[in-house]
Amino acid sequence: MSFRLSLFAGVACAALGASAASAQSLVYCSEGSPEGFDPALYTAGTTFDASSHPIYNRLTEFKVGTTEVLPGLAESWTVSEDGKAITFNLRKGVKFHSNANFTPTRDFNADDVIFSFDRQGNPENPYNQVSGGTWEYYTGMSMPELVSSIEKVDDYTVKFNLTRPEAPFIANMAMDFGSIVSKEYADAMMAAGTPEMLNQAPIGTGPFAFQAYQKDAVIRYLRNDDYWGDAAKVQSLIFAITPDASVRYQKVKAGECHVMAYPTPADVQAMKDDSDIVVMEQEGLNVGYLAYNTKVAPYDNPKVRKALNMAIDKQAIIDVVFQGSGQIAKNPIPPTMWSYNDAIQDDAFDPESAKKMLADEGVSDLNLKIWAMPVQRPYNPNARRMAELMQEDFSNIGVTVEIVSYEWGEYLDRSKAEDRDGAVLLGWTGDNGDPDNFLAVLLGCDAVGASNRAQWCNEEFDEVIKQAKVLPTQAERAPLYEKAQVIFKEQAPWATIAHSVVYMTMRPEVEGYVVHPLGGHIFNQVGLSQ
Repeated sequence: MSFRLSLFAGVACAALGASAASAQSLVYCSEGSPEGFDPALYTAGTTFDASSHPIYNRLTEFKVGTTEVLPGLAESWTVSEDGKAITFNLRKGVKFHSNANFTPTRDFNADDVIFSFDRQGNPENPYNQVSGGTWEYYTGMSMPELVSSIEKVDDYTVKFNLTRPEAPFIANMAMDFGSIVSKEYADAMMAAGTPEMLNQAPIGTGPFAFQAYQKDAVIRYLRNDDYWGDAAKVQSLIFAITPDASVRYQKVKAGECHVMAYPTPADVQAMKDDSDIVVMEQEGLNVGYLAYNTKVAPYDNPKVRKALNMAIDKQAIIDVVFQGSGQIAKNPIPPTMWSYNDAIQDDAFDPESAKKMLADEGVSDLNLKIWAMPVQRPYNPNARRMAELMQEDFSNIGVTVEIVSYEWGEYLDRSKAEDRDGAVLLGWTGDNGDPDNFLAVLLGCDAVGASNRAQWCNEEFDEVIKQAKVLPTQAERAPLYEKAQVIFKEQAPWATIAHSVVYMTMRPEVEGYVVHPLGGHIFNQVGLSQ
């Protein structure tokens, strides 16, 4: 994606130096470039960190460090007795940002809410196909069939009419895809013939206003002094895009960055031993996996997928790649999440049985591409090394592996293809603390061709998770999710690899940083001591 910088010619995008690390500028060493700045179009945490968290707000918000849902752009809400109508009472006096091409003439209101969601679900909306228009979350969460209409009751009241009750709906509204964009800005950019500016020069209501982006180098933001909530602690926020984890660490040590994401596990102990470095850690709400393309032979056969799973030495991966910061995954949801089915037995590591299973299914001389992510993620700190270990494991059962990779945005886009060749290393950090966010978004039929990278549609599984989401209590929903995990394990659309500990590394002058269980790096509450 090519981002236009002409709007911001007066904003310097020079390389960062030590002088950037001042009390008024917080510098974050991020691990990669965002795909864009309109979070509804994407699913990657790298993109959300650069877009939805600093720039935008949502109707509801998660309290940083928890999965507790708080009021956001909606001050309050009511749910009808049948659970099929949710009415949001909107906050008044909320200001949108401005830029060189746009100055808002009104405050945030109901029109912005309706536009933000209508463009995702309505093919007739002029923005539906702008910037690719895939709307992975909206589609993957079955929103097109769930939302029958969105009604403007008045300028500050919006009513969502649903086709069925949806237990996680309020929490879902706090997810990144629910970020509220300016309809007035969208209309202005459409009239100017540049609708892509919504994704390239974002306007939101959040704690920081976007200033400039130099691809693969730096993103700059300024504090929004008109912010409706608590003002950010620093004047400016800078993302220093630094794909190499070792280089990120050196920048933190040198004072060029205050905070870095995803240290190499091998470096963590040295960081902990360094009195000039602070290391935070927390069990991640995540899972890393290898997704087969279940629409392509022979991976359309669950017995073949099971055989491949049995060839993977997951303990070796934990030892070599995670180096003590992960645990073997047997289920598609993390063990810290309610409804986790601990009774499930993992696939045994048994290469000889795996080889026999392939032979029994008539599979020989198999060539498999394994896609390795080009960036570190909490659920996979070194995808290339993981792929190499799998390559060796699969060679022991007669399967030849070719490792491929692409630039992160291209990797995510290409891996959605339903005719994709090979198996993809990916993972997920929960967005709302609900099992539906893993099981439906990653494995439901509505997510095929989008966030369901296994392209797996199992009618029994799909029916179970759809039954679960309409029930009102966790006690009623949990048995269905436990059953769904049994079906998943039997059908094996993924090889589940690991759940990991999340580490965050920072300088001692950083104050107020909180490790967020939903994976985001959020800086509006972060300050710097003098």
